[in-house]
Parts: sequence; C-alpha cells; structure tokens
Amino acid sequence: MQVTSLLSLDQNPAQHPDGCECGHEHGGLDHSHTNMKLGQALLGAIFVANSYLIEWFFTQGATVAQLSALVGACILGWPILVVAFKDLLKGRLSINELVALGVLATAANGRFQEAGIIAFFMLLGEIIETRTAAGARASIQSLVKLTPTKARRLRAGREEEVTAGELAVGDIIRIRPGDNIAADGIIESGQSSINQANITGESLSVDKATGETVFAGTINLTGVLEVKVTKAGTDTTLGRVRELILAAEKTKLPFMRIIDQYMGYYTPLVLVIAALVWFFTQDLDRVITILIGACPCAFILATPTAMVAALSAAARLGILVKNIADLEAAARITAFVFDKTGTLTTGKLVVSRLNPLDGIQPAELLHAAASAEQFSNHPTAKAITSLALEAGVSLADVRDFKETAGKGVAGTVDGTRVVVGRAIWLKDNGISGDFMKSVDLDETAGFSLLFVARDGKCLGWIGLQDQTRAEAAGAIKELAAAGILRIAMVSGDRKPVADRVATEIGITEVVAECLPQDKVEFVRQAKAAGYRVAVIGDGVNDAPALAAGDISIAMGAAGSEVAINSATIALMNNDLRRLPFLVKLSRMARSVINQNFLFGIVFVVLVIIGGAIGRIHPIMAAILHNVGALFVVFNSARLVRQGEELEPFLAPSPTDSNATPPAAASPSLRPQAA
Repeated sequence: MQVTSLLSLDQNPAQHPDGCECGHEHGGLDHSHTNMKLGQALLGAIFVANSYLIEWFFTQGATVAQLSALVGACILGWPILVVAFKDLLKGRLSINELVALGVLATAANGRFQEAGIIAFFMLLGEIIETRTAAGARASIQSLVKLTPTKARRLRAGREEEVTAGELAVGDIIRIRPGDNIAADGIIESGQSSINQANITGESLSVDKATGETVFAGTINLTGVLEVKVTKAGTDTTLGRVRELILAAEKTKLPFMRIIDQYMGYYTPLVLVIAALVWFFTQDLDRVITILIGACPCAFILATPTAMVAALSAAARLGILVKNIADLEAAARITAFVFDKTGTLTTGKLVVSRLNPLDGIQPAELLHAAASAEQFSNHPTAKAITSLALEAGVSLADVRDFKETAGKGVAGTVDGTRVVVGRAIWLKDNGISGDFMKSVDLDETAGFSLLFVARDGKCLGWIGLQDQTRAEAAGAIKELAAAGILRIAMVSGDRKPVADRVATEIGITEVVAECLPQDKVEFVRQAKAAGYRVAVIGDGVNDAPALAAGDISIAMGAAGSEVAINSATIALMNNDLRRLPFLVKLSRMARSVINQNFLFGIVFVVLVIIGGAIGRIHPIMAAILHNVGALFVVFNSARLVRQGEELEPFLAPSPTDSNATPPAAASPSLRPQAA
C-alpha cells in the first residue's frame, strides 16, 4: 500500500491505484475529475432521496421506491466497486475491499437506501478531502505553474512572439511591465523593479539595472527590459527548483515506509475481526459498520498532509527542501555550524568609517574618493561609490584616470590631482606626512584602509570591512532560544577577523584559519560527540563540509547551481531568520504528525469497538469516517500559514549582495576623532 499519494503531482488518478485504499484519491488535483464525481454523487443522491419521497407520499409505491434506491446505490457505489475490483485483478487485498464489501452486503440485504447513503458519504468525503488537501499545497502548485509559456524574442531589431521552449542561450528577449520573465538572463538594457518572491521568498520588489541577473518566473513590474538569455527551459533556476520540489514530494519519511510495509496485513486483520463479530452476534449491521469504519483514512493522511503543508510554507519563503526526511530531521538538530564569508557576512566590502583630517568634512572626503574611484571595478571602489550614491553625494568627472592593481587609483577631479589607495601608494605618488598616525583600526581584524590625498595633501582615510548580515545576531539568538545546544563558526579567515564577526553576532565558539578538510573534521567531531549537526554555507567552497552534516543548508541559492546541488536544503535568499523558522516549522510538523497519527489510531479503534457492540450503525460509521479524515486535513493545514511574519523582510538580493541595510552599512558623515 502507498500512503503518500497526497504527495504526488500526477494529474491522472488512474495512475495512483495505491492511494488511500478506501477508494479515495486524496492527492488528485484534477478538478475536472473531482467535478465529475461531485455530479455523480449528486445524481445518485437524488435517486436515493426520491425513494424516500415516494415512500412518504405514495403508500403503494414501495416497488418504485426500491427501484429508485437501487439506481441511486448503483450510481454511488460504482466508483467504490471499480477501485476494489482493480485491486483484486492485481492480486492484492486492500482496504478498498472493506468499503466495497460493506456497500455490497448492505445492498444484498435489500437495503438499497442505506447502501446508497453509505456510498454517498464515502464518495462525498473523497471529494471534500481532495479539495481541502489541494488547498494545503497551493504554494507549491503556484510555483510549479509559474513557468512562462510565451516570450518576446528580438531578431534583427524586430520583435516576435515565441513559446518559452523555443528560447536558446544567447537570445535577446524583451520584457514589458507586468510580464512574467521567461528565462534566466542578464539585462542588456533598461532598468526596472522585479518581484522575485516566487524564487527567493522576498515580498518586496528588487531594483535591477543593466548587467544584473533576472530569473525565470519572476515578474517585471515597471520598466521595459531587454535581456540576454543565459539559461532556458529546465536549466533555469525556476526549472531546477521545480524539479527538486517534485522530487521532494515523492520522497518518504522512514516512518511512512514502515506504514507501507505493514498495512498489507491490515485488511486481513479487519476481515478476521468482522468474521468473529458475525460468528458471535449474527448481526450484519455490526459487520458492515466494522468494514466501513475500519477504513483508516485519518491514519493514512496523518503524515502526508502535514508534510505537504510544511513544504508549502517553506516554499513560500524561499526554502527549498529536496527530501521531506531532511525537513523532518531539522527538528532534531542540536548544533549549527556556520561558515563566515557569504553566510554570516555579506561577502562584500562596505564602508564602515570615514575619518577626515585637518578640518576636512566627511562629505568632501567621500566626494573626492568616490569621484576618483568611479571607473574602477575593484570591490573597494564599488563600496565607496555605492555609499556616495546612498548619501546623495554627487560625483565629479574624472580625467587622466589611472589604476595600479593592488595599490590604488589616481586622476584629476575638479581640476585637482586626487590619489586614493594604500599608504604605500600615496608615498609612491609623493604624498608626505605621518597620515598613519590617525589610524585607530586594525587591518588584521578584517578592515581595509584606503587613504585619500588631493594636491599632495592627505584628506583622510576610509575604513572598509565585510559587513555582518543585519539579521545575523537576531537569528543566532533565536536558535539559542529554540534549544540549539551548540552554535559554532568555522572559517578559513584570519582569527582576528573571525573573532570580530563572532563578537558582533554573539557566537562564542570560533575556529579560524581552517582549510576545507579542517571544516569537515570539525563537523565529524561534533557528530561523534553526539550532536546532530546542521552545516550552513554559501554552497560554493563549503561543499565538503555541507556533505558531512546531518543536514546541510546553502545560502543565497537563487541562480547558483552549485548551491542548489551541494546542500540538502537551499535558502533561495540570504535571510538568516529562515534558519530558526526552519527548526520551528520542522518541530511543529512533527507535532502535527503525532497528533494526526494518534487521532487516527484512536478513531479507528473506537469506531470498530462501537460497531462491534452495536453502538454505531453503518451510516454513522460512514459519516464519522469523513469527519475523522477532515479533522486530520484541517489540523495539517495549520502549517501552511507558518512564517507569515517573515515575509515583509527584504533580505539582500543574491545578485546585489553588496547592498546592506543602511543602519548597518552607512557610516556617519560626521568627523571622527582622530
């Protein structure tokens, strides 16, 4: 028997004879098929109701009433009998046959009205459960259906509409406001705001301009873009995410596999119980009640409904889980091991200090440095020009620009000679004076220093560093509050740098200057000490350590094939608050599964006992069966809305990860004490 039919996305219910074996196709999402069954249920119900009306109003109409009830029972019971017959043809005895036997036994006793009512409630229960369970997976379904079908391709300056499947790497496509982007690509011209919540889980739009990456399945909100396709079809980020989600939904928890293994004995056991009740009571009603009530839909739906709801909540927030066993394992994690660069920090330099000298204003220092650096592609240059734009400092034209790798830049700004770079670069350009005296930052702690001189005089210095993520400290506190026993940072960077970052975010265990094999050994030692370890990295240079953990989580996986493939769980954005949420979601999912499972077992046992002692009759058993199944579905659906408090947060974009929250990244433009 297969208990995970709810986790299958196939549209054709005929392909899932192994579903919940009460004739229910709990995972079916083919609404036309469901609507057809609803019509069939209503038609059968009309005939059964008509039989009662004839009995009430026509004293001589007993035969006609019985005939009407027979027709209704046949219409309603036919789907149940077909499923049971197919099982028998395949040489297996399943719980589909329990319901079929109950309906047949009732009809064979000449109680066509009762048989019709039982079949109606079983069929109606299937329809309600199918629609309700489908709602619990709405987030996943919306992601699966996001792939655009059309695109506007430019050929020889002319625009032509083609299917998304016709696009190839190198094509230029035009994306108008409101269009769903059809492929991954690089913006060739134009700028716009992009809603990429479908990929990263960020609810706020992200501004994109020439040279930046866009993803298939995201939505262009404002400007017109021309994009050069870099990945198309299933190779896009959305395509890979879609395939991994589909694969995850087909996986099972170990507990679910155990259920599959032993459910084959369930139907024979119920038949033995029914036979014993018949032997001692000779009461057919009790036997029928046991056959109907023993269908364990509530028990069967306990795990798959909860896991689908949890996967939906995770997917909505950009958490890609490859195997539901990894989602369940997150609840048991007791240690988190973090990489530093690109994980706890942005991986990009930002300006942390402006230190002007001799009465120079901070804005004047920034203006000179940013103007001179504006043509450089060095990370320090980008950080300085980015701060100038953020602070509203205008840039002057630079002439005679010269850049010397590893030293600095020089150029003419506003008619004066400006030199920006390391101290030795200023001295090489004839700048004299003891300008190092004012420096109160330690470069060994991860700070980069740039000095700025104009017309032979040092204006001051600028300190830059790899900024910690704004939400990192809060995420670490939440993990500790959630009962995580050990939180460590393992980095290949210098110890002073690692210590500074750890102090800023509240991590007490730091291992620095590690080679990749050292990180792996640290994880293995933690596991040997009895911890269940989650390893978090950027997925690029942390692959060996990620593979060593009980679960592994890659940060900022949008657009990164390495990140998606190297970890068991991928965060499509860089919001570290997803980590404590993942632990919370996993624990809540496990709690819901336990609740569902316990309810399902107790429910079936009570119905069987109630039927055996004559307290529950067949129609009541059919109604209770549906009530129990719906309780499980609704209880699991509570998981879908988990994490809504995280959606307003705008994490740094994976394609613009040097953008940091102003409160964390922007230094004061007031003079600093030298």
